[in-house]
Amino acid sequence: MEEIFTNVFIDGNKLYTKNLTRGDRVYGEKLIDFKGKELREWNPRRSKLAAAIVKGYRNLPFKKDSKILYLGAATGTTVSHISDIVENGKIFSVEISERSMRQFLNISEVRENIYPILEDASNPHLYSGLIEQVEFIYQDVAQKHQHEILIKNSVYLKKGGTVFYCVKARSIDSTKPPEEIFKEEIKQIEKKFDIIDTIDLSPYEKDHIIIIARLR
Repeated sequence: MEEIFTNVFIDGNKLYTKNLTRGDRVYGEKLIDFKGKELREWNPRRSKLAAAIVKGYRNLPFKKDSKILYLGAATGTTVSHISDIVENGKIFSVEISERSMRQFLNISEVRENIYPILEDASNPHLYSGLIEQVEFIYQDVAQKHQHEILIKNSVYLKKGGTVFYCVKARSIDSTKPPEEIFKEEIKQIEKKFDIIDTIDLSPYEKDHIIIIARLR
């Protein structure tokens, strides 16, 4: 077992985060004890960020006090693991689905660093009074104009801040080859960001990549 980032551990191909709320599970994940810490298994088939790490990504810049804008929180699987990592930080978590938000609220009630926002990420002005400037944006929104959502929300990102942009090719255009779509998405966000890395998430997610980029 090795701690590869703050509060993130790996043992072979098994990934874990240090549990912020000891004894609590979020999605039925396995809990283990390691040197007095309780760790939660982080499933790469349930989380794109976990898939990127299992596939070799080793430059996760989150710190214990980081502030993050998370777009597309869904029911909170990945948000909960980021909550473990940035234990003294803040995660402003935007989700449009009322059904998903109801489940997500159960997580945010016991994790004080999660700030749930029921809004449409394509209209970031609607939550301007609810969030602060952040060092990071994590976007996992399966919509046709995904890059436009990212660019609009970059108004909340500090200069030099980092984005994790999950691209689902089939949500953008199911008729084009995924590689063509990925190239176009990179081209679009290069207008405002410098690309740091791109990670293909197969076999954990089909036709998905994460683009990691820095705001100029």
